[in-house]
Amino acid sequence: MSYEYVTDGPEIYRQSFATIRAEAELDRFPDDVSRVVVRMIHACGQVDLAGDVAYSPGVVTAARTALAAGAPILADAHMVASGVTRTRLPADNPVRCTLRDENTPALAAELGTTRSAAALELWRERLDGAVVAIGNAPTALFHLLEMIAAGAPRPAAVVGCPVGFIGACESKQALADDAATLGLEFLTVHGRRGGSAITAAAVNALASTAE
Repeated sequence: MSYEYVTDGPEIYRQSFATIRAEAELDRFPDDVSRVVVRMIHACGQVDLAGDVAYSPGVVTAARTALAAGAPILADAHMVASGVTRTRLPADNPVRCTLRDENTPALAAELGTTRSAAALELWRERLDGAVVAIGNAPTALFHLLEMIAAGAPRPAAVVGCPVGFIGACESKQALADDAATLGLEFLTVHGRRGGSAITAAAVNALASTAE
């Protein structure tokens, strides 16, 4: 038994991105953001994702400048951290997830919140100028905004794309609504969609100027 299918890896890659650019509505994005959105679409296979993307105009420049200077990437979930392609990072940037830190359960109990949210408390000394990637937990994104509003250091850029049915839409709307007030550069996907693959794809695109 055999099937006819494309077996040339580079050609699969080329055709994939050509298909995305032909089918997705990308005209509203500047070129640098468009490249990031294409990568996000490639990660989920849904060209209509483009219609739900919201961003601040300086997010790509801010993220790339920070990463070039060696800033860490702080992820809410290990799946997000694992999805970051280390060879794309311009300065061998550290990628951190504190969800499994031994201190996280106690912090969650003390704060009365989820472990995903409490784990962000362990980011404080690394948060200034970092690139934050939240792709799993809406509570983490809400807590990040609360921390910054209360005076925590500001990251250089926030990729906030938590997925889910409870709090996901609301947390991403809060990011989009309050980013300017909080002085944040951001990228998000409105609605229930999101997740580790989309978030890691966005970070990988931000880390590289390659197509």
